[in-house]
Amino acid sequence: MQDRSLSRRTVLASATVVAASATGAVDAAATPARVHRRDGRLRRIISRMSIEAKIGQLFVPYFYGSSATSPSQFDQDRNLRELGVRTVAELIAKYHLGGVIYFHGWTNNIHDPRQVADLTNGVQRASLALPTPIPSLISIDQEHGVNVRIGSGVTQLPGAMALGAGRSLSDARTAGRISGTELAALGIHQNFAPVADVNVNPANPIINIRSFGADAREVSGMVAAQVTGYQQAGVVACAKHFPGHGDTAQDSHTGLPVITHTREEWDRIDAPPFRAAIAAGVDSIMTAHLQVPALDPSNEPATLSPTILQGVLRDELGFDGVIVTDALNMAGVRTKYGDDRVPVLALKAGADQLLFPPDIGVAYHGVLAAVRSGEIREDRLDASVLRVLRVKEKAGLLSGSPYVSPREVDRVVGSRGHRRAAARIAERTTTLLANRKRTLPLRRGQRKLLVVGASPAFPTDDTRTTVPELARAFGELGYRATHLATGRAPDAAKIDEAVAAARGRDAVVVTTENVDATSAQRTLVSRLLATGVPVVHLAVRNPYDIAHLGGVPASLASYCWTEVELRAAARVIAGRVDPRGRLPVPVPRADDPARTLFRSGHGLSYDD
Repeated sequence: MQDRSLSRRTVLASATVVAASATGAVDAAATPARVHRRDGRLRRIISRMSIEAKIGQLFVPYFYGSSATSPSQFDQDRNLRELGVRTVAELIAKYHLGGVIYFHGWTNNIHDPRQVADLTNGVQRASLALPTPIPSLISIDQEHGVNVRIGSGVTQLPGAMALGAGRSLSDARTAGRISGTELAALGIHQNFAPVADVNVNPANPIINIRSFGADAREVSGMVAAQVTGYQQAGVVACAKHFPGHGDTAQDSHTGLPVITHTREEWDRIDAPPFRAAIAAGVDSIMTAHLQVPALDPSNEPATLSPTILQGVLRDELGFDGVIVTDALNMAGVRTKYGDDRVPVLALKAGADQLLFPPDIGVAYHGVLAAVRSGEIREDRLDASVLRVLRVKEKAGLLSGSPYVSPREVDRVVGSRGHRRAAARIAERTTTLLANRKRTLPLRRGQRKLLVVGASPAFPTDDTRTTVPELARAFGELGYRATHLATGRAPDAAKIDEAVAAARGRDAVVVTTENVDATSAQRTLVSRLLATGVPVVHLAVRNPYDIAHLGGVPASLASYCWTEVELRAAARVIAGRVDPRGRLPVPVPRADDPARTLFRSGHGLSYDD
């Protein structure tokens, strides 16, 4: 829980100290003389750019296809229908783009590391063919855990809440450095991570396990460590979502949330991780599409609020890096204004990069019209272009070749050393919440297992799902594990099937995902307990599930269900490693949410 005796000054000081300890030395801004020399070169580049080119530098749109110049006909048709061009190379040429963002799945951008490298090289060739040749700053949301874009071939690492459970700044920094090193090898130099939101609301539908936890000071240290890790690897880190998205029960993708914190609560809860990120030298910060009346009584979404972006983030917190909007296709920023006005108002509020406009043509021409009319002055435009060029230079894109080598991709991405480090980090995050009658670790004679329960698909590979993959992990440890996926809402027939399958087993491992008071997963667990077979519960997403599952003798939290977390959980259950994770959030009681079932910091070991 938060220590309400901490003053704003104390929190700021401690956040700065934590940031410094996480980085080894705060990555302070360059001296004024060095900034002047660097900016002189960049300003000369800007002076040669047309207004159209300057505007293009600020947009970061999506596109379809796995090739810059020869995507499939299906993807060409989608590009033509939604973007007005057939390929991303044509998109870059048409709008003088400064960057693009990669997604998996729906955009068909990502298949494997070699393909991503080829796509990157095609994007950069298109960028260098512009009248003012400036390499693209290619972006991605590779937070790890539940929110990951590149799956196959790259090292999968624990997500934020898992790292929060591990309580190790060194592990958080190492995870950032590993991820950043692999992204840089693929030519991706901006990662929209880490999440700096403090998840104080268990009902938060969008942040939740993407946050490091519920304690502002602990989250601050983790954020600073991850920023350092990413930027040591040559990747532009991005702390998000300013001014803080951790206390909302509404998703800003579908509505406009309101943060009801007082100014004192914001200073104490939400601000410290962003202060720590800034102290650690973070290069970019992403806005949130939400209202914070205590910061801006006008109730403009933070993304469009000069009071919040310029007044608080720039003037009070002293941030002079790149301010990135959250995706401009989200409902939270489109409730009051049209898609031609939103990017204009974001720039006027203080933003620099305009991410994912729903219609790039409408957004681009809206900004162009605002500049031509004088609503946005050209020197204001230049200031944002300068910030973007600064991070491009820092990432090495302006001083050397932006192209990537397939040989380097093969050497770096998914390397044995990276995977081994990820596995060890994950083992230090698995949290043992309950262990009555020493149910765990499994005893030597308990070899026949049933793995059953919720079985969400892997975040980037829907051909692999949780329950069979967990059973496979046990099989590799020498167990005879059968599996039965019952889903998040098992019906009576499926529950009966699970109960029958449990008979004759030495133990049952049951996975849950987002259990609530009405969830059929509660019935499944209750029926399994009634069989008399030892039951081990594993929450594969929210650690709050145990509050609804009275009577389970052993319960663990893995905070996600990617392969690295599932393998770590299996090794902990088997006793190959001791559980070391501790809850980074409190778990409230189901019958009285004002009371705590398990406090933040709770976690058992096999010696307890």
